[in-house]
Amino acid sequence: MVKFLKQNKAVIMLQGRYAGRKGVIVRSFDDGTRDRPYGHCLVAGISKYPKKVIRKDSAKKQAKKSRVKCFIKLVNYNHIMPTRYTLDVDLKDIVTGDCLQSRDKKVTAAKEAKTRFEERFKTGKNRWFFTKLRF
Repeated sequence: MVKFLKQNKAVIMLQGRYAGRKGVIVRSFDDGTRDRPYGHCLVAGISKYPKKVIRKDSAKKQAKKSRVKCFIKLVNYNHIMPTRYTLDVDLKDIVTGDCLQSRDKKVTAAKEAKTRFEERFKTGKNRWFFTKLRF
């Protein structure tokens, strides 16, 4: 079988707290691990999307509206829907498997991922990824 759930693939979460949210695969575990003996992946995604930015807003208001909030999660393959899109955001150096071991590491990794996502949003690339999924 062809492995198509690769790094930087945009996915939509289907189950749980972040259902309907978009994310990016940081690392995939096709054969599973000892703790999780099924196919799963490490996903970093957006839990709070940026608001609509209008040109006439002040710079302070534009900065506030273009904020995002991130999540980092290990997810079963059955609970994500892959899309045809890829996101060329380099997250593998900050979001690793050991960052989920303690709360402090997870918070710092989420903050770093947040800054990378915000930079990507401000450049105007991958606009589809930063829009709320209406369903």
